[in-house]
Amino acid sequence: MRKLHKVLQLHFGAGASLREIAAATQISYGTASNYIKLAKAAKLSWPLPDSIGERELARLLFPTQDTGKAQRRFFEPDFAQVHVELRSPGMTKLLAWEEYRAVHHDDGYSYSQFCHRYNTWLDRQKRSMRQQHVAGEKCFVDYCGPTVPIVCAETGEYQNAQIFVAVLGASNYTFAHASASQTEADWINSHVKAAEFFGGWTTLTIPDNLKSGVTRAHRYTPVLNASYEQWSDWYDTAIIPARPYRPKDKAKAENAVLVVERWILARLRKHTFFSLGELNDAIARLLIDLNNRPFKKLPGCRRTLFEQLDQPALKPLPAKSYEYLQVRSARVHIDYHIEFDKHYYSVPHQLVKTAVEVRASVSMVSVYAHGKRVACHVRSAFKGGHSTLTEHMPQAHRAMSQWSPERFEQWASDIGPATARLVNHLLQKKRHPEQSYRSVMGLLSLAKKYDRQRLEAACQRAIDIGSLTRTSVASILKNGLDTLPAKPAEQQSDLFAEDQHLSDHDNIRGVTYYH
Repeated sequence: MRKLHKVLQLHFGAGASLREIAAATQISYGTASNYIKLAKAAKLSWPLPDSIGERELARLLFPTQDTGKAQRRFFEPDFAQVHVELRSPGMTKLLAWEEYRAVHHDDGYSYSQFCHRYNTWLDRQKRSMRQQHVAGEKCFVDYCGPTVPIVCAETGEYQNAQIFVAVLGASNYTFAHASASQTEADWINSHVKAAEFFGGWTTLTIPDNLKSGVTRAHRYTPVLNASYEQWSDWYDTAIIPARPYRPKDKAKAENAVLVVERWILARLRKHTFFSLGELNDAIARLLIDLNNRPFKKLPGCRRTLFEQLDQPALKPLPAKSYEYLQVRSARVHIDYHIEFDKHYYSVPHQLVKTAVEVRASVSMVSVYAHGKRVACHVRSAFKGGHSTLTEHMPQAHRAMSQWSPERFEQWASDIGPATARLVNHLLQKKRHPEQSYRSVMGLLSLAKKYDRQRLEAACQRAIDIGSLTRTSVASILKNGLDTLPAKPAEQQSDLFAEDQHLSDHDNIRGVTYYH
């Protein structure tokens, strides 16, 4: 079509001969002559009007030729409707074609042409928007598909190391790091390493939807992992996960992963590594070569572009390096403890049945309620154990937590020797002293209702009659027997013998009754 314009320009505008026109436009002499005859027949002159484009010129010169798609011999299917129907269960292209031919038996396409034209139509519906990346705005992160084996020198067993990749949007400056797994701790630690490598961080972070970063993937409202969100707050960056099943949202990461696989992992395929440190040293050396490799279609390389664009625009790193925190939700149990990593940590008792947030580092466990830290404990590896602070307990529980045999004995000694003797008897009566705590507490609390002198006298009287129990002492005090003069020892012995005689009465069941 462009040669038609050129022929007319050379003939009418420049006055060139047919042979000169043929040589200049690389067409035959006869074709050039034919074009000029047709132009004269159509009464065209040079310059052509602005309204005559290439298609209009062709129609004027060749009016008998079919240049439009409206004069097609075959009926064009409604591929938009076909595309919708193909989403139905059991629907196939063959069935869609048969329904189409049933209506257009004489002017319908064959099955192969139907499929070809449908696929052509479908390709035209796809659009790919070219993304413009602002310096220092986005960092794309992902993992490589291939892994690198790490061999144990002692056993010969191997573990597959995962390769983390981060790339800056504007400069394509690339970072790679090997970790033992893709767990939450390794995922965030790789981000920290990347930030140290870049010397700063971007405004936005674009990850994939792996579980270590995104708890629930969603096209519109993804739910981020709490620990990952904690990391983003530390570096003042916003995390925007790519849409599920939309790799073009993170095309930079996909391309960076491909480059790392080709220029780093492929070179290391024949090497044997015995530690992650050894592997990361090898990756670091190859990263220098990768980022210094010249672009094929652009001037410079990734490093020079990074120094020119991204590096000045990156946000500075915090003064203190980020320490990985496990962030979990928990509910305070009725015993004012929360469970974390199978250990129990106390919180203020007022928070019973309240939802709290647990943030745990390697050494400390902190508990937050309504955004405020309410408890802090040293992290314990003892499974099933309890870490309890006294200030978290209710007042009654604090007193109970201070109970001990020594404390009870000291308390009783302050009252008198008889009381101390009776308390000692009660503590030794049970297999475990804790089983007698409540009885001893009840005995010593009688000093509040009565005075200490009366309690000491009642304990002495209980010892004299051989009834060393709390109920006997309470009965003695209630009936005022502690104020009566003590009986001679022989009378007390007779009374004790009478008690022994009563215990042998025929109406009293003995141990033989149960055999």
